[in-house]
Parts: sequence; C-alpha cells; structure tokens
Amino acid sequence: MIIDGNYYNINFNKRFGQNFITDKNLLAAIAEDAGVTKEDTVVEIGAGAGTLTAALSDRAKSVIAYEIDDNLRPVLAGTLGGRENVRVVFEDFLKKSEALPRPFKVVANLPYYVTTPIVMRLLEGEERPESVTVMVQKEVAERLTAAAGTAEYGAITVSLALVADAEITRIVGRQCFVPPPNVDSAVVKITLRDKGYTSEEIALARKIVRAAFNMRRKTLSNALAPLFGGKDGANKVIEKAGFPVTVRGETLSAADYVALARAAL
Repeated sequence: MIIDGNYYNINFNKRFGQNFITDKNLLAAIAEDAGVTKEDTVVEIGAGAGTLTAALSDRAKSVIAYEIDDNLRPVLAGTLGGRENVRVVFEDFLKKSEALPRPFKVVANLPYYVTTPIVMRLLEGEERPESVTVMVQKEVAERLTAAAGTAEYGAITVSLALVADAEITRIVGRQCFVPPPNVDSAVVKITLRDKGYTSEEIALARKIVRAAFNMRRKTLSNALAPLFGGKDGANKVIEKAGFPVTVRGETLSAADYVALARAAL
C-alpha cells in the first residue's frame, strides 16, 4: 500500500474489517464534515494506516487515535512520525483503560461489526462527545438517519434521536478504499444535543424502544405487555400518552417514545 509516496507492506486483517482510505481530498473532506478546528481534541477510533489521523492532525489541537491491531505499529510510526499533536493508543476502544479529556469530538472509519456498540457507547456512556462523525456502510448510515415509518427505521434510530441529531454528509464509493469492500459507505455526523428530556425519561424510553422493536411485527400494545404487567397495563400507558392502542412502534418518533415514558412514570 502506497501512502505519501512510501510503500507499506500491510497484511489486511479481515477480523478487524480493515479498509483504508488514501485519497487526501476525501480525508480532508471527512475532517471538514466533522467540524474539526484548532481548538478541538479529537478521538479517532480505528487509526488504521493513519491517513485519516494525519488529516485530523492538520486541523485539530490534538488527536488521540485508538487502534486495535498491534501489527500496524510500524505503519503508524511511518505515517504519523513527527506529528507531535497525535498520540496512538493500541487498545480496543470498547475496553479502554483511561478517561478521555473533555470536551472532545469523535471521528472514525468504523467496520460494520462494531458500529452499533461503539455508537451506543458514545451516546449512552458517561463520556459523551460533542459530536461523532463516522464512516459506515451506506445501509447503516441510512438506518441511523431514517424517518419513522420507513423500512430502515429501528431501535438504534430512535435511541440516537433521543439525545442527538444525525445527518449523512457524503456518500463514499467502495472504490475509494484499499482493499475495496463489497458495499458503498457514507459519512454520518451525529451532533449530541440536550432535548429537554430527563435522564429518567430517556432511560425508560430506551426500554420501551427495545421492547417495541424486539416485536416489530406486533402492535405496540402486544410488544409492551411484558413491560407493563400485561396488555391492559400497556394499553393504559399508550392511551395516556395520546395514541390509539392499535399503533405500531415503528411509526413513532423519539419524542413519541418520551411521551410513552412520561405516561408510565
């Protein structure tokens, strides 16, 4: 793999879903999408070959880059050598041992298998970033930004919308990666916001969301029956929130789920 005119012998690890980007214009555009400035500390999840790390380094005050593959040490030493505002941590981000400096922004090129756990960790954990800009499979990006009532709309869409707003900033073709994956990708920017909900309301709303989407083909009344002591209890909550008992969970917005939580509290 050639980066900045230098050749690096990289054994791509399928277990970690490794697909790297070398196009400098695209890398700069992703950093721009993330809104990175010289005042920002950026946490990158999955440094890979360091190409995105370098683009972030050009714009940020500092970059903390997590990389799970220890075999990439020599590659990252070459691509990031001399960049004093970059620190690479060879550790699984989901098992990290140190606290993150606040405030911070997250930027990542995420493999499919860790997209959901990492996004939910960032949205629900104690260490919450200002924003999360991630490169993910296009279909995952569509799920994160889906509208209620569409086929792509799911539990992660609602859970995200309880605390953040998300938008697709660009579509990235598979030909932009080395090695090229089998699908196209997209960049999603997630901006965390205080939407006026209490932590108690959000916690219960998430439980209701999980129950609703675990039984997606059933009416909300049937799906919530185990959560509220039976179908009669579920119907009381649904009606108190202002919805008909025949409503289906996939048609409700994040605000609607908060209404259900408030009716149950």
